[in-house]
Amino acid sequence: MAARNRRSWGRTLGAAATAAACALTGCSGDSASDPAPDRTAAVEPEPPASTPVDPTIERFVDESLPAGVSGTVLAARGDQIVDCEGIGWSDRAAKVKAGCDTVYDIQSITKQFTAAAILKLEMMGRLRVSDPIRKYIGPVPADKRGITIRQLLTHTSGLPELLGGDYQPLTREQMLHRAMSVPLESPPGARYLYSNVGYSVLAAIVEKVSGMGYEEFLASHLFEPAGMTQTGYVLPDWSPERVAVEYDRHGRPHGRPYDHPWAADGPYWNLRGNGGILTTAPDMFRWSLALRGDQVLSRAAKAKLFTPYVREGPHATTFYGYGWVVANSKRYGKVVWHDGGNGWSLSMVARFLDSDVFVFWTSNHAYQQGRWNLEKSLQKLTLGIAQRTLD
Repeated sequence: MAARNRRSWGRTLGAAATAAACALTGCSGDSASDPAPDRTAAVEPEPPASTPVDPTIERFVDESLPAGVSGTVLAARGDQIVDCEGIGWSDRAAKVKAGCDTVYDIQSITKQFTAAAILKLEMMGRLRVSDPIRKYIGPVPADKRGITIRQLLTHTSGLPELLGGDYQPLTREQMLHRAMSVPLESPPGARYLYSNVGYSVLAAIVEKVSGMGYEEFLASHLFEPAGMTQTGYVLPDWSPERVAVEYDRHGRPHGRPYDHPWAADGPYWNLRGNGGILTTAPDMFRWSLALRGDQVLSRAAKAKLFTPYVREGPHATTFYGYGWVVANSKRYGKVVWHDGGNGWSLSMVARFLDSDVFVFWTSNHAYQQGRWNLEKSLQKLTLGIAQRTLD
């Protein structure tokens, strides 16, 4: 089973590939050369009046994406949505079109919510990011005694990327036991190594410190004050037709995210905290608005989110903050972003801080054998939408 992270299945926009690492810093890169999608076979219904569609952005997206891709795009400037549109099918068999409010799995973009939860607990005086993890999860082996919460947040703990498949039944305590039992890839603090395991450990710390379930804490302390009613694992009351079916590179359906083995309160612990959150494009915009204000996190906490703590590789032009990648561009200024995928779907969120532009796009069919791979379009699509939002 493919892991929910932005490294194991393609290293998109990561430090390991120089061209990809430049994706949001203005460096040149490959762009999609597939033909524009043909929408004549199934006409997209007119969006409601409250959902803006920018013709320039819509035309760019049409010309940039190959026929057969499906998903949703949202662009905003300041506190105004400029464009929000669905593309293709949310569910092909049921003939449900993707729309602005379609619900998607956003994979590793989940990590920014876990990071924000940790900072919220720090604001509440319940922990400090400089604390060793042993203070919260109990005795740990000698080689892991020096691991701090900050190192989990910045992928410098030395913990491995994965412990197993996303849907392997694993309780919180089983995950912690495995995480503390595996050999470290490097000494704590020595180097950057993207680790889904580290973010699952952070989710366990959220639960142990708060006394609440991971999703419950996010819903109460992050999502509710941000006005995000359509984000979570199982708490939102989505109707099935609103949730996108995911398709693999052969076009085969793999159901909705919760159709796979999940616990009653969300995914098992190889995925919890590091991926698997479901949300909509408008809710992601509400999250961006919350990060512009102080109703969720203080100014000091937000500064920690977007501080470039560690370079993503020896020659990378990107840095990792807390659940966000941080880059500086001559053209766009400071950009923070994160992508995620599971081998079927692909998602990207980017905030252009100096110009106050927000871009989110997601696809439930990001790959088609011999025809398209949207990882190659990450740079073109994201920057192209941002440029047209600024115009």
